[in-house]
Amino acid sequence: MSRYIRCRQAGGRFFFTVVAEQRRPIFTNAAFRQALHDSIVTLRRQQAFEVNAWVLLPDHMHCIWTLPENDTDYSSRWGKIKAGVSKRIGAVVTARPGRRYESGIWQRRFWEHRIRDDSDYQRHMDYLLFNPVKHGLVARVADWPYSSFHRLVRDGVYPLDWAGVCTMDGDFGE
Repeated sequence: MSRYIRCRQAGGRFFFTVVAEQRRPIFTNAAFRQALHDSIVTLRRQQAFEVNAWVLLPDHMHCIWTLPENDTDYSSRWGKIKAGVSKRIGAVVTARPGRRYESGIWQRRFWEHRIRDDSDYQRHMDYLLFNPVKHGLVARVADWPYSSFHRLVRDGVYPLDWAGVCTMDGDFGE
């Protein structure tokens, strides 16, 4: 059995990537997006954490969280979010011999990175927000509806025209 070493920093800020099983485009489905939203809202009532940013792409998501002071437990939060989504959409959860219960919706693991400083935070925030453009889903960051970018624009953190427009040849215009 693999043993993953997770960073444990109380009150830390973390960047996460969570991927759908076999990269199925589950987040193109409104019911999945709503189930994810509802699971996060429910969990935040039970175990507080700050959502700094989030982006949903068809088959994966990225987010940045800040944990409360004296709290290091993001792993159980992810387990509860994944289980909550699975339950809300009525996924059949099975137990495989010698393994945990699985719904077949999520890849088993998630990737995390502890944000080290303000510069690292900005790099990861920009990466997260630009991801829909990087994957060719939209030409402008502002055109992707499933992102915290819109809240960050309202809050004055980013301008609406941040990162310009990506043309089909990969150049960026104004």
